[in-house]
Amino acid sequence: MRIEVIRTGGFAGIERRAEVDTSGRPDEAEWRALAQRALRPAPAGGGPVRDGFSYRITVDGRTVSCQEPNLSDAQRTLVSRILKEGA
Repeated sequence: MRIEVIRTGGFAGIERRAEVDTSGRPDEAEWRALAQRALRPAPAGGGPVRDGFSYRITVDGRTVSCQEPNLSDAQRTLVSRILKEGA
C-alpha cells in the first residue's frame, strides 16, 4: 500500500510531501487499518484556521482532503506518522 501526504499552507505557505510504501512491512496491517479510517471524511467543524495547514491524503489512488482543525483522529495520526517516516 502506498500512502502519500501533501501538506500546504501554514504561516510560510511551504508545501511538504512525504510517502510511505507499507508493502512487506511487519506493521503493514496496522498501517492499512489506519489509512482506511483516515480516508473517511472528517467530522464537520468550524472553518479553516488562518495560517493553518491543509492536507491531501492519498492511499492507493484514493484521495481525501482535510484542513486544520477539522481532522479526524485517524487523519491526524496518519499525517503525523507519514510526515515523520516518509521524510
